[in-house]
Amino acid sequence: MEFDNGKKNHNCTFRELKLVSFVALCLILISPAEAFDPLDPTGNVTIRWDIMSWTSDGYMATVTLFNFQLYRNIMSPGWTLGWTWAKKEIIWAMMGAQATEQGDCAKFKLKIPHSCKRSPQVVDLLPGASFNMQYTNCCKGGVLTSWGQDPSGAIAAFQMGVGLSGRTNKTVKLPQDFKLLGPGAGYSCGPAKRVPSTVILTDDRRRKAQALMSWNVTCTYSQFLASKNPSCCVSLSTFYNDQVTACPACACGCQNNATCVTKDSKILKEAENNKTRKSDIMTLTPKPLLQCTRHLCPVRVHWHIKDNYKDYWRVKIAIINFNYRMNYTEWGLVVQHPNLNNVTQVYSFEYMPLLPYQAINDTGMFYGLKYYNDLLMEAGAKGNVQSEVLMKKDKNTFTLKQGWAFPRRVYFNGDECMLPPPDSYPFLPNSADRLPKSVVTMVAYVIFASFFIWL
Repeated sequence: MEFDNGKKNHNCTFRELKLVSFVALCLILISPAEAFDPLDPTGNVTIRWDIMSWTSDGYMATVTLFNFQLYRNIMSPGWTLGWTWAKKEIIWAMMGAQATEQGDCAKFKLKIPHSCKRSPQVVDLLPGASFNMQYTNCCKGGVLTSWGQDPSGAIAAFQMGVGLSGRTNKTVKLPQDFKLLGPGAGYSCGPAKRVPSTVILTDDRRRKAQALMSWNVTCTYSQFLASKNPSCCVSLSTFYNDQVTACPACACGCQNNATCVTKDSKILKEAENNKTRKSDIMTLTPKPLLQCTRHLCPVRVHWHIKDNYKDYWRVKIAIINFNYRMNYTEWGLVVQHPNLNNVTQVYSFEYMPLLPYQAINDTGMFYGLKYYNDLLMEAGAKGNVQSEVLMKKDKNTFTLKQGWAFPRRVYFNGDECMLPPPDSYPFLPNSADRLPKSVVTMVAYVIFASFFIWL
């Protein structure tokens, strides 16, 4: 199996790919654990429900969400948490969050509950909420960073008063049918399970308070549940070949072909005029408005092999947004490559190795620098972020042949991106090592510049 002339036998590669695909399909069909993630086998969102005190007809509860996923965040417009009451409970009041619907509270005359819905849906408050409505770890618009990226930003909490529920551990019934949107579909939640009462430090951290009753709900993510198609793709280029390997055609499904727009579309100009409507931007999930491209993906990741030194080699990574209605807050990029075990420097992104299996260090997470490029803007002139990665060579394994220098897997915001087929990778010309360095450098810059206009 060689890529240096583009024509040698690839049967070994295709046989391996077929075997991997077959095994993956079998696991999906026979295993109930559809949400298992090999790069984050223990990742989940845990919902902890603590009863802190009893009231005249119910209890006061603190509900906390922990995003224990290593690299998958919950971006704007944020999480939505729903459940179904076991009896006829109501929510009297809330701090740090709000129910999206009040429901029918006509039978209450004096004090009107916050929500009378049998199956309420709760969302986080927006930044800048009034002080008397705030609660610890609230008011981030539902945005949660991944646990690997920033544990302090991976927690959300709210407090609520529940009525008509019972006033003892024996009479309170656990809610059922929990649902989590983050912000879209993809999460499946198990049943609520009683756990030992949570012990909580007071604000001065000198006293431990204990919940009267606690239960947990665990939610896991599956890309298969979120969408039947990928949401991103990968393109490739090198300094030693003028070929740019584009994303596969219709990599994210051709169903977007009828609704995509060109750069000079009238629909796009109308969208620009509607940007001032904050309700569309902050509280709703906007319908995608994609730029017409060959791949029809909202996001494209480009991997460019830029330089090859004696002891090091350099890669340039760019992420391009093709969605005119989506800003990606707290974005994250995960790459699997064997040389990520020896990263020397990352220039414009933050970097953290992912070690789900301690003996293997071939996967890492890139994310934006705070207040610099942690927001991937909507499609357009500013709709991209980029960085360079310098890696030290392992002389026993490093090669530019056989596609070794390209990534094995790429994930954007927790979803796996579609890679081009191996036989389309830029191949290594036999005369590459005889090219003058000035020519090689010039070609590298030309190739990298060209992918921004590749459709």
